[in-house]
Amino acid sequence: MAVRMVPVGFVRRALHASARRGTDLGPALAPAGITVHELDNPDTRLTVDQVALFMLGASEITDDELMGLGLGPVPRGTFALLSHAIIHCPDLDSTLHRLAGFLPALPSSAPVRIDFHDAGVRFWFDTSVLPAARADAREDAAVVADFGLLLVHRFAAWLTGRRLEPLRVELPYSAPEPVDVVAYHHMFGIPVTFGGRDPALEFAAADLASPVVQDEDSLREFLRASPGTLLARRDYDSGLTARARRIVELGIRGTQPTASDVAAALAVSEPQLRRMLRAEGTSLGRLRESVLQEYAMAGLESGESVDVISARLGFSEPSAFRRAFKRWTGKTPGEYR
Repeated sequence: MAVRMVPVGFVRRALHASARRGTDLGPALAPAGITVHELDNPDTRLTVDQVALFMLGASEITDDELMGLGLGPVPRGTFALLSHAIIHCPDLDSTLHRLAGFLPALPSSAPVRIDFHDAGVRFWFDTSVLPAARADAREDAAVVADFGLLLVHRFAAWLTGRRLEPLRVELPYSAPEPVDVVAYHHMFGIPVTFGGRDPALEFAAADLASPVVQDEDSLREFLRASPGTLLARRDYDSGLTARARRIVELGIRGTQPTASDVAAALAVSEPQLRRMLRAEGTSLGRLRESVLQEYAMAGLESGESVDVISARLGFSEPSAFRRAFKRWTGKTPGEYR
């Protein structure tokens, strides 16, 4: 079952921004399997594949890698050219330093800034120069944030073969509905800060030492499947949270693992498991809730009944599932559907 966790606002804001520029990206919806009804429903969640297909279609319509949403046209092939220029960098630090030298010469959705400091690096977009005015400028900044930060994050993770949880992610608009807040947390792997001045993402200094594990052969395959590979889930790692989450996800298909089961699978004691997860800003309970919510939303999107989802996810009765879903999203299953 394809998991639907990407808020439809990603696509809707891109459509609005392109329309203000006199471009209709609507023809990219049908090939991506996105209906007008889904687009108009703020509760709709999309799969990674749907968003990737929309981006491909939009790029073909505009003949522009930024879907016509940049400060200037970005010829297709620009990202590949840039990727080949950095693929031989030894680590993430040198990659970002090289990017910092290249980016001023390249067209973008907004000027890109890379600020290095003792604690790490801050990658941000200067949206203050966007040509739209007032409310439109805020929506344009949101488009830059949604697509720009996500792609930067995922490309860095792919280069290093790691999950790369950022220190901080800032989005320049107010917090959306609770169900969308959770989706953003899931996409970036950490709680996201809303209401920032600029779209920004920070990596820790320790992450900058991560070696680049890709080469020209893997890059060719990556580019062939892009942008789907850029948007794909970050199952590379490394971190205890990622590994514990995968164990919990496997439990969705069978018996739910206990804390003892997870600790044994990770070769740590239960107290160690709790301490290590706490250090990564989470807990086993929060991981379970996140996984259950994700699979519940996917089940509702695919048309499964509440009774079926409740039983499949191990709830004692449908009413318990309804209460949990209301707690997660602020909506009943019926309202969400």
